[in-house]
Order: sequence, then structure tokens, then C-alpha cells
Amino acid sequence: MQDITPVLTNSQQEQEEPSYSFLGGISGFVFYWLAFAVPFLVYGSNTLFFLLYTWPFFLALMPVSVLVGITVSMLLRGKLLFTLLTTGVLVFSLFWLIFSFLSGW
Repeated sequence: MQDITPVLTNSQQEQEEPSYSFLGGISGFVFYWLAFAVPFLVYGSNTLFFLLYTWPFFLALMPVSVLVGITVSMLLRGKLLFTLLTTGVLVFSLFWLIFSFLSGW
């Protein structure tokens, strides 16, 4: 009896895609902390008193920033420069939007 099992070569085997979500999660987390530092650089140490009363709002932005990073990374499929640029702009915009609304400007 003959064996009719097809032989797969390396080019025919399924290639695994890299995990883009890890890059996105890390970039969202890093940009969150960078965005958290910007009000301190702009307004100085008085920002600490403002954040003492509003910290839950800014803490809630951490998982949002990580999810934004993951989403952007998955949509751009590993284009590192565009992923970092888009994630950075979105996270900084979200952080500054919350800061502006809470401070009343």
C-alpha cells in the first residue's frame, strides 16, 4: 500500500506571526508615564497637590493607554515607527484632555 500523505516543505508550513500586542502594551505603558511627567515639567511641583485629589481619573488612564497601544499596534501590524508615533500622540492627547477638563481650562 502506498503512502499518499503530502510532504510539506518549509515554505508551505504556516508561519507564526509575531506578537504585536506586546509591543503595543509596552509602548502604551511607557507613554502613560511620560504623559504623567509632562504636567510636572510644565507647572512644577504644584501639580502634585492637584493630583492628590484627582488621582483616580489619571489612574484609570493607565489601562486605557495600554489598550490604545495594543489596538494601534495590531492595526498597524508591526510598523514600529508609526505605532510609537500614533500611540504617543493618542496617549498624550488623552492625558492632556483629562488634565484640562479637571483643571477647568
